[in-house]
Amino acid sequence: MAPIRFEHSYAALPERFYARIYPERVPAPRLIRVNEALAAQLGLDVDWLTSAEGVAMLSGQSLPDTAEPIAMAYAGHQFGGLSPQLGDGRAHLLGELVDKSGVRFDLHLKGSGRTPFSRRGDGKAALGPVLREYIVSEAFAALGIPGTRTLAATLTGETVMRETVLPGAVLARVAQSHVRVGTFQYFAIRNDAEAVRVLADYVIERHYPELRRAENPYLALLEAIAMRQAGLIAQWMGVGFIHGVMNTDNMQVAGETIDFGPCAFMDRFHPGKVFSSIDEQGRYAWDRQAGMAQWNLTRLAEALLELIDAGQAKAVAAAEDVLRRFGSAYEKQYTRIFSAKLGLAEEGEHAAFIRDTLTAMRDGGVDFTLFFRHLTRLAGGEGDAGPVLQLFQHREQAEAWLQGWDRKRSATESAVRGMRQSNPVYIPRNHRVEQAIVAAHAGDFAPFHALLDVLVRPFEAQVGCAHYELPPEPHEEVPETFCGT
Repeated sequence: MAPIRFEHSYAALPERFYARIYPERVPAPRLIRVNEALAAQLGLDVDWLTSAEGVAMLSGQSLPDTAEPIAMAYAGHQFGGLSPQLGDGRAHLLGELVDKSGVRFDLHLKGSGRTPFSRRGDGKAALGPVLREYIVSEAFAALGIPGTRTLAATLTGETVMRETVLPGAVLARVAQSHVRVGTFQYFAIRNDAEAVRVLADYVIERHYPELRRAENPYLALLEAIAMRQAGLIAQWMGVGFIHGVMNTDNMQVAGETIDFGPCAFMDRFHPGKVFSSIDEQGRYAWDRQAGMAQWNLTRLAEALLELIDAGQAKAVAAAEDVLRRFGSAYEKQYTRIFSAKLGLAEEGEHAAFIRDTLTAMRDGGVDFTLFFRHLTRLAGGEGDAGPVLQLFQHREQAEAWLQGWDRKRSATESAVRGMRQSNPVYIPRNHRVEQAIVAAHAGDFAPFHALLDVLVRPFEAQVGCAHYELPPEPHEEVPETFCGT
């Protein structure tokens, strides 16, 4: 028997929550990379994972006896339009693992074949999106931003057809769970009140056990999810991250970032920046992400109303209060994060200065990450103001802003330390990710491995890696990113 033992709390729920379905066999699975640090956290044997038996599991080719694969059911608002049935159309939840700290995680395969929820899709994943998710999810972990993790990526030995013929691959994803806002919607729009209650109780037990003693556990659940999302979205904003598909089926109730599809990190700062090729109206632009998170949470609140209170008016009033507090919690976290990035004192009113800073960055065409990187070095006494000023298209504007910052900032060691802990040296710049994918398509995975190795230490300048700090040259820019389906 393989040295991996799955548990199955979600598969123990009523069968209308999922479909039991095995991954499709693939012709020639081959390991690209296994995440040894994550494997150790989960108590998994790396030697076994990299063996033929382990690679067979990671690709869905052959599963251990303890696996009970399922495809989860969920609905979702996609770009504002409700799809009453989505579900795992190309993914399989193999089971759950409990890590060394007692935390329960799902092990989930993406690109592992058709399921009853495939909606005419082929159930497969192309190599590029698998590598993008591996890179960005592990960068998130190193940056300290909650998100799903990648245990491994494997080639399948087959091809998939998108705009062209591409190598097929499977991503082994780890998450605290895969329950989404859309999971609640799936049952609520079917008027299945019992299932909504069962699901809410499950989420409380698994992710928020302290709420079992709350006066109104379901209202407390809505608030807990909202507060986690407030902190999460503020962290996205602080690194210039744009998710790209903030649909309700892509908002996970445990507070982790999920589904790194057409996501990207900004180079030149613009608050309305969009990368996703399908976000034609800018619905999920950088500066709209908090508002869209609140919109998604409103859909969750609608699904929970009957549990919150039998009286609709009272339930609505209570839910609306939570949604208002989401906004204030987000603003508090956002201000805290950008105050730390700018080296401002912990006490004081900084919102106006943060707005002015972002306006100056926008007007000056400033690279988001390099701006805060150079500012950190300046605050720490590592050189003069030249690198900061050179980022701006208009020097007079830059000098005026810098004078204001010098008056506003805190010169304490703790403020400089906070800047160093808040402002990464390295992010997965879009052109570097694309270069790694292009090379991998040609059979060269060295750029992919090299990029990952740099990103696991994002706050530390590494010898010989200065080129990873730089924004793209005009011919290297990647203006659009794409979903993997």
